[in-house]
Amino acid sequence: MKKIFSFLTEHQSLIYKIFLFVMSTVLIIYLLPKGGQFKYDIQKGKPWQYENLYAPFSFTIKKDKATLDKEETSIRETSIPYFDVDKSVVADSKQDFTVLLDQIYNDTLFKVSKVETVRIADRIFNDIYKIGVIEKIYNYKPDRLIYIKNDREFAEATYNQLFNILEISKKVKAEVSNDVYKDIGPLLSKLMARSVKGNIVLDTKLTEETVASEIANINPNRGVIEKGARIVAKGEVVEGEKFQILNSLKDEYQSQIWNQSNYYWLLIGYSLLVSLVFLMLILFLRKYRPEIFVNNTKVTFIFFNVVLMVLLTTIVVKEIGAAYVYVVPLCILPLILKAFFDPRLGLFVHVLTILLLGFVVPNSFEFMFLQIIAGIVTILTVSELYRRANLFISVGQITLVYIIGYFAFFIIQEGNIEGMEWTTFGYFILCGLATLFAHPLIYFYEKIFGLVSDVSLLELSDTNSKLLKELANKAPGTFHHSLNVANLAEAAANEIGANAMLIRVGALYHDIGKMSNPTLFTENQVNSVNTLNEIEPKESAAIIIDHVINGIEIARKYKLPDRVIDFIRTHHGTSLVYYFYKKELELNGEVNEIDFRYPGPTPFSKETAILMMADSVEAASKSLKEPTSSKIDAFVEKIIDAQLSQGQFLNANITLKEIQLIKKVLKKKLNNIYHLRVEYPE
Repeated sequence: MKKIFSFLTEHQSLIYKIFLFVMSTVLIIYLLPKGGQFKYDIQKGKPWQYENLYAPFSFTIKKDKATLDKEETSIRETSIPYFDVDKSVVADSKQDFTVLLDQIYNDTLFKVSKVETVRIADRIFNDIYKIGVIEKIYNYKPDRLIYIKNDREFAEATYNQLFNILEISKKVKAEVSNDVYKDIGPLLSKLMARSVKGNIVLDTKLTEETVASEIANINPNRGVIEKGARIVAKGEVVEGEKFQILNSLKDEYQSQIWNQSNYYWLLIGYSLLVSLVFLMLILFLRKYRPEIFVNNTKVTFIFFNVVLMVLLTTIVVKEIGAAYVYVVPLCILPLILKAFFDPRLGLFVHVLTILLLGFVVPNSFEFMFLQIIAGIVTILTVSELYRRANLFISVGQITLVYIIGYFAFFIIQEGNIEGMEWTTFGYFILCGLATLFAHPLIYFYEKIFGLVSDVSLLELSDTNSKLLKELANKAPGTFHHSLNVANLAEAAANEIGANAMLIRVGALYHDIGKMSNPTLFTENQVNSVNTLNEIEPKESAAIIIDHVINGIEIARKYKLPDRVIDFIRTHHGTSLVYYFYKKELELNGEVNEIDFRYPGPTPFSKETAILMMADSVEAASKSLKEPTSSKIDAFVEKIIDAQLSQGQFLNANITLKEIQLIKKVLKKKLNNIYHLRVEYPE
């Protein structure tokens, strides 16, 4: 039992990675569609690249979406609408007319008697209400057959047989065209326009139910392919009928193959494929990003984002619709990984994620092509994420690539632009807008996973921050030294392609531990008296060494990111406090090196190695008397070569060529700082 516990303790990091690997694989398999994968890639408009294909079983040919949509449209155009009759309207309209006529009619004004006027009006009422009167105009053709429902009885009519209430004046004019009745016409038109009401309205519910029922009865099939029949020959162009038959076979194959008898075999197949993807990710991290591989938090962050993107895409495809798959902002993944890590890792993880999504989305080749190209554009265009304009420009370019790629695929498959779904371009624009969510998402990830991005580094580099202001007030010499080191280190980082923003921030904070006893360090002393020379060399060395420990404590107090604290821990590595070491050696003859050596660790990245070089060179340059170009070049070589010989850079992934370039930059910068000025006359 003790051995098992010891084994678990020693290998807990590896055990956690195995657990993360298994959990991620299980989650992805759960999200994948429960259907087999068709073994042929169907590309519309391209020659069939495989051998002659024969039907493995009998299956029906499915109608394509365009055909089904056309049939649905035809049903909506030809279905018979239902209208309801309100019996009480006719009597009410006649009553209203009688009341109005009694109020207005005057025997002395009209040649036609009141009785005759009522008779004419009654004839008009009977005529217009014979079939029915409508007030609302419906978008039906004049000869469209309709059903008129009167209680439980249904009568057939055509739409143009219904009387339109707007034509009442025209109807009255036709009825009183005789000269005898002409003078009563205006009055009759006015009164009937005020009294006639529609007695027929469309029964929307019944009409829609009838249409829905007819649409539901549409046969989705249009033929049968018998087992053994040849579907497509090798080299034959896949289009039209062939394309639809192949898609029908694919649908039938996927629905038949996923059953209880072979469920477990398919599960094993999916498990192997998904495991391979995550295994490639683990191997990549172990071989090319060992500093990330050993950090379980970072590995968890990467796996979490992969699973999250697969989850979002699956939800959209299953719950909303496959047509909306391009709304999912998958380019956020490489963008975020680039912000926290590096472009190469971001693109690698993005490609692996797209491979997993190939099981989920329709038209997987088109989808994967567009997403991989968009991911490459994301990596190439977003250079400095902390600059907001860069993100907007990159999103615009990503959206443009999506649109161009989709347009190209469509014209390759269809041969024209007729029938192009222009709404898909709108989905691409929505996807671009959603990608802008990367900024708040980065902030969220920083708080949850304790990571640091370039956006946070930009905030930390502000010299008006509380901690740097305190450093400038308490230890102005140290603050000035830190600024000089930041400039030197940043220039060197740019030369070899290291993270310039990270190293600048690390340089600004690397000596904050000196705030505890600022006057004990020479750069903060206002006179030539060095207090450390008045005490024992061993004690002086301890005070000097303690500024690293104090710096870590202050950084923790102000909640600086671990990546910044790494610069405080490593900027002296395991080097000696040489001045006091030599002094102790001269006084006592015997010295315990441990008392005069920094605790380390040594630099373990290019950035921390550059800071060690820049810090040592900048500090030593203050001791140069009458600096010349040759003196500067010589002491830069001496200091960095000494650090090399002490093995300070053994754990840093930095090459000798890069060190030579750093030396060159430091020499040039220091020469610019210490160049001789022209002596101005008094």
